[in-house]
Amino acid sequence: MGMVSGMAMIALGADHAGFPLKQTLKSWLAARGHLVFDLGTHSTESVDYPDYAAAVAQMVCAGRAERGLLVCGSGIGMAIAANKIPGIRAAVAGDAATAQLSREHNDTNVLALGARVTGAAEAALIVQAWLDTPFAGGRHARRVDKLADLDGSLKAKAADAATR
Repeated sequence: MGMVSGMAMIALGADHAGFPLKQTLKSWLAARGHLVFDLGTHSTESVDYPDYAAAVAQMVCAGRAERGLLVCGSGIGMAIAANKIPGIRAAVAGDAATAQLSREHNDTNVLALGARVTGAAEAALIVQAWLDTPFAGGRHARRVDKLADLDGSLKAKAADAATR
């Protein structure tokens, strides 16, 4: 999943704290031609963020979405939860430069934002930078492979390839 130019399939999830920003980003993404899968939550009623992080991460892992976008109060809980799913590389970004580096160096496939610390305009800049930035590969590919080895997804990928 390299550069996301044009339309991308993006799984979107939030908890109650992230709900308003999720709604804003959902419209923003759709207006730019992206296909958005809104996995909830659908109100500001209190919910548990790991449920939404897992739903988004599993959709990305299954290949039904190219990338995942998560929003909670700080972004931290969502990123921790998403990173429990093998094959997910989630990062919290509070600025566009961090989002860009997370793609270039870490090939992140999930981005977590903090609605209590990032405004809507800044969030749009962060998401744009994240979507527009390709993975640099090269020496970074070896490191990303080591991350996949840590969570077992590299072995699963090799086993899957061997059975084809």
